[in-house]
Amino acid sequence: MELKRRNRISAEFSMASMTDIIFLLLIFFMITSSAISQSAIDVKLPEVSTEAVPAQDPTTISITKEGAFYLNDESIERTLLEQKLVAVLSGQQDKTFTIRADKQTPHGDVVFVMEIAEKHQYNLAIATLQNN
Repeated sequence: MELKRRNRISAEFSMASMTDIIFLLLIFFMITSSAISQSAIDVKLPEVSTEAVPAQDPTTISITKEGAFYLNDESIERTLLEQKLVAVLSGQQDKTFTIRADKQTPHGDVVFVMEIAEKHQYNLAIATLQNN
């Protein structure tokens, strides 16, 4: 007596489900990409009048590649920098200063000034100067 198998395994692969998934991914990326580009265009920044805010010279600390420190373009010793900076910024409402350093300035000198800012909770910006 010969028994026949009822379940045969098909060696064929159906691409119908794969095309559905690719089509859905295509729609998803088209919708998200158009939403991202539209949100960047629709941003409108508020206008500020410069007459309301008095112009204030920003406090700067310049560091040369030799390790010399300058507070507002006046030479200052490294040991006196923190005292003088606190004295200058104590009279200002916005306690912010800028570090201007040559690109060959040792990293430790910049970190020294950043530690002063962190200790006194000052805001700072970092700029670099390139020698031509």
